Amino acid sequence: MTTIAVIGPGAIGGTVAAWLAQNPDFRLTLCARTPLDDLRIETPNGVITANPMVLTDPSTAQPVDWVLVATKTYDVDSTKAWLDRLVVQGTRVAIIQNGVEHVRLFEHLVPADQLVPVIINLPAVRTALGRIVQSRKGFIWAPAGHSGDEFAALFAHTDIEAAADADFLSRAWIKLCGNCGAIVPSLTLRATGPVWSDDLEAIVRGVAEECAAVGRAEGAIVPQSVVDGTVSNARDSREGSIAGSLHADRLAGNRMEIDARNGVIVRLGAKHGIPTPMNKVLVTLLAASGSPWVAGT
Repeated sequence: MTTIAVIGPGAIGGTVAAWLAQNPDFRLTLCARTPLDDLRIETPNGVITANPMVLTDPSTAQPVDWVLVATKTYDVDSTKAWLDRLVVQGTRVAIIQNGVEHVRLFEHLVPADQLVPVIINLPAVRTALGRIVQSRKGFIWAPAGHSGDEFAALFAHTDIEAAADADFLSRAWIKLCGNCGAIVPSLTLRATGPVWSDDLEAIVRGVAEECAAVGRAEGAIVPQSVVDGTVSNARDSREGSIAGSLHADRLAGNRMEIDARNGVIVRLGAKHGIPTPMNKVLVTLLAASGSPWVAGT
């Protein structure tokens, strides 16, 4: 029996937990702030349900084989009480979060050799506590190697396609480059497509070009086609569409992961001496918009 704890059963954590719970050889535990009765996920192939153990008090948690962290990046330190109880020697901690700094954010809480950074593409929206709509098939990537291979194997009997990638660094930066343009509709609070112009294209392209340049300086391979795809997706967005979690959080008045999505481009750009004026301006404006935001550390 493989024991798995999921910290943060929101849209992503809840969907991943429900899929894993379909395997009778896994014993799932949800680590949550608010108690919930069960999980019900509307997937592209039908509804799946799960009834994992739900804990709201970290002191009641027991060590497990795997911990999957699916909190927002700004909530890293809130996981400490859970990790202190769940993690022992041999426990692997998979970090399912946005951005490119998974290990840096958690290495003060868990030994780095027990951390498994994870990139996920799983369109899911929580409609109520324990109720989630997954709109498309999910994809997960971890670094190639023993831990990454074993993490990917956890999903062998699910509809989420998981793989261990030999160039995880590039995978992470490619995703960030594809998502970084969402800061524009997060500021304007509307889709970019219906108001597209040459000037708006220059802004979106500038944000993506800066991201790609910083990623390349970090050692990632980011093809020019990724930058072009970011621009194309912004140009083709429809009225009323939401450009990912940053935009959705701004619309809902929630705290946003600006540092993980665009602030990191500015910070690492400065480290490499790469100018990132477009990202810096937009991050500054979004920080001044009145929405909740905490600068990166």
